[in-house]
Amino acid sequence: MTRVAIIGAAGYAGTELTRLVLAHPRLELVAVTSASEAGKRVSDIYPALAGCDLVYAEPEAAGIAGVAEIAFLAVPHTAALAIVPTLAEAGLVVIDASADFRLKDPVVYAAWYGTPHTAPALLGEAVYGLPELWRNAIPGARLVACPGCYPTATLLAAAPAVEAGIVISDRVIVDAKSGVSGAGRSATPGTHFIAVNESVVAYKVASHRHTPEIAQGLADLGLAHPRVAFAPHLVPMSRGLLATVYLEVEPGTDIDEVRALYAARYAGEPFVTVHEAERMPATAEVRGSNRAHIGVALDEPSGTLIVTCAIDNLVKGTSGQAVQCANIVLGLPETMGLDQPVPVI
Repeated sequence: MTRVAIIGAAGYAGTELTRLVLAHPRLELVAVTSASEAGKRVSDIYPALAGCDLVYAEPEAAGIAGVAEIAFLAVPHTAALAIVPTLAEAGLVVIDASADFRLKDPVVYAAWYGTPHTAPALLGEAVYGLPELWRNAIPGARLVACPGCYPTATLLAAAPAVEAGIVISDRVIVDAKSGVSGAGRSATPGTHFIAVNESVVAYKVASHRHTPEIAQGLADLGLAHPRVAFAPHLVPMSRGLLATVYLEVEPGTDIDEVRALYAARYAGEPFVTVHEAERMPATAEVRGSNRAHIGVALDEPSGTLIVTCAIDNLVKGTSGQAVQCANIVLGLPETMGLDQPVPVI
């Protein structure tokens, strides 16, 4: 058994990590931290986790390093900067679900997150934890930066077309919709029930912090100088994310060939399903799972390939992907602890 600590375990992503690690046959949860819930039992805060008698501790990196071999971080952006160096120096494997080590350029990070990157030396060690696209970089990694939920769905949707060279414009349009859990556990006026119920709203249009991460991923896939137009939306559901990506392709592109391209690219991927013709994915199909479902369509008059990807923002978009990466780092079967069927209704 590998000893695991979860830092920031009381938030939505941290709670999903707790649920997944508790059920994992090869991971032993030995520590959970939360600055806001320190001193309280997990099962008291989340009765659904009634079998967990662990008590939330203060997030002190030195103490965690003394008891764990792997640390999952589910902390707010910028908070990981103060924790990861100590954990890395102590020899722990760090799986970071925050944004602090996703961007390769500390100048870009500072521009989008409003603070200097205080651990730039670790950026060269961090690997981007999207296994379906960059799996080969993960085995043996000491610091894995798990992608954001929007970049996960967007890059999975765009990758086969970009890699195949059928995209002829560097302009990529992303229209994405997320459940309210993506905004985090702390309520704001815009995330209260009365604000989100029976309403859909676009937010942080053309200014969302996942924009440079999406662009970086597209460039790594082979798209020269990506220009990303990104419009995220908050929709009145607890969880789930649907990203629709618009890519300009060569005139005369055949949709059947493109669909075959997508099916071939993701053949054998345990968590990705490419739907058959005329079928697009829904968030309900992947709720509570580490799965990504993809649908492909072509608007011939405009020469636009339209690809939709559905994921659960708290699982494939965060915590499940973190466990998937940990499995790869440890040399375990990639699906271990993540292959349970999901509720149909």
